[in-house]
Amino acid sequence: MMLLEMASGAMGDRVAVGSRDDGLTYEQLFARAGAAAAVIRGEGVANVGMVDISSSCLPITLFASAWAGTPFVPMNYRLTEDELRYLAGEIRPALAVCGGDYIGSIDSLDELTAIERSEFISRLEQSDQAESDWSMDPDDIAVLLFTSGTTGAPKAAVLRHKHLVSYIITSVEFMGAGEDEATLVSVPPYHVAGMAAILSSVYAGRRIVQLPNFEADAWIDLAREQGVTHAMVVPTMLARIVDRIEERGLDGIPTLRALSYGGGKMPASVIARALDALPNTNFVNAYGLTETSSTIAILGPDDHREAHASDEDNVRRRLGSVGQPLPTIEVEIRDADEKPVPVGERGEIWVRGEQVSGEYLGRGSSVNAEGWFPTRDGGSLDDDGFLYIEGRVDDIIVRGGENISPGEIEDTLTNHPSVEIAAAIGVPSTQWGEAVVCIVVPESDTSGDNTELEAELQGFVKERLRSSRTPDHIVFRQELPYNETGKLLRRVLRDEYAHLGDA
Repeated sequence: MMLLEMASGAMGDRVAVGSRDDGLTYEQLFARAGAAAAVIRGEGVANVGMVDISSSCLPITLFASAWAGTPFVPMNYRLTEDELRYLAGEIRPALAVCGGDYIGSIDSLDELTAIERSEFISRLEQSDQAESDWSMDPDDIAVLLFTSGTTGAPKAAVLRHKHLVSYIITSVEFMGAGEDEATLVSVPPYHVAGMAAILSSVYAGRRIVQLPNFEADAWIDLAREQGVTHAMVVPTMLARIVDRIEERGLDGIPTLRALSYGGGKMPASVIARALDALPNTNFVNAYGLTETSSTIAILGPDDHREAHASDEDNVRRRLGSVGQPLPTIEVEIRDADEKPVPVGERGEIWVRGEQVSGEYLGRGSSVNAEGWFPTRDGGSLDDDGFLYIEGRVDDIIVRGGENISPGEIEDTLTNHPSVEIAAAIGVPSTQWGEAVVCIVVPESDTSGDNTELEAELQGFVKERLRSSRTPDHIVFRQELPYNETGKLLRRVLRDEYAHLGDA
């Protein structure tokens, strides 16, 4: 609430959310948050949920929850009815603001009041503003974000006010945005990047333009129509945007000054094309986790340009890194015994900083006594402090008793001119424990016989890595499976290609 109060007091007439002509100003956003806080307090609930696409109701409810002293819990509206009911059941007693398409999934739960978005907004117009007595305790819970639950039931990551505010005030300049600036938010509300985009834009004074459902042409058209200057996308979104800019013969996005991307591994070929398609745009690769309140490392615009233009392999490869840690974040790479490893060696990424939570509702904290959080991401640091992500530690392939990093094989394959992107997985093998299978998206059509290309790629990997890392099988397909926030769905690939283990 401190962030919104400062913005409302200093930039009250500036549009905060929506179009340039009829959006909500910061004063109006503050007033509606106050009215919504009164509604929430009147319900006497423990949490405020949201099952809905992005709209102006999202920032209103986020700040209203903080004003009322109740955690805000945006939930994944793309889940099945049973999955949504499970999440909603975990936060009761609660008030849940829902889109019309989703309210039926949870409105019959006990101790949960589900209200349709339009009805909720209507109630605000009849409500007085709550007393300005919001808590200033930094340890209060601000937001609960459910993880994707890839290895079990989803768990709620706890982000306290001190974590989110620490990230904002150490990485964003108050009123740093010009009055003409606007940010296009196309990531869903239940992703930490969605929360970070709202908070950072409000603190900077940058107008928020929302695209509820991503589609490349709609994204491009909205950005051009609304004079968007800043945006954040996941890698799969950027690839589609660049495709459409090229296919439509557009001169890029003339007003777009800065584009950040994250949430998954960015193929070097995609970012290289994006740099050419949007030559006047500053690119930033932002790496972070839900448990770290968003970004903890960035590859900045100058890093992108230098790497893109360089003929030196060690500099050019930085396009595949996530840059260097923020000044307020410490990063170490550790082995299985939690001991730091030498520069260049792979291991698990551990982080420490004020914005790091590492806590889960009802499950305690994963942060150790010294404040370090194990991210479960594998990676390495180079001599200049650039961080490279190797994928999840849980994705390590164990072949013949040897631990193999999927990222190492993937990075090697994508250096081959015939490969656009690749994924390496381990599948059960009677002989080796796990066999190495690589799924490759080629640069050009390979609908015919790929026997020669498969052998060529196997030799390419064997020549550059040890023979144990040579893929046992390489299969070709037009695209890899990702979720809506850009994460590669390795479990889908493991299920699909499990039969190759003993082939």
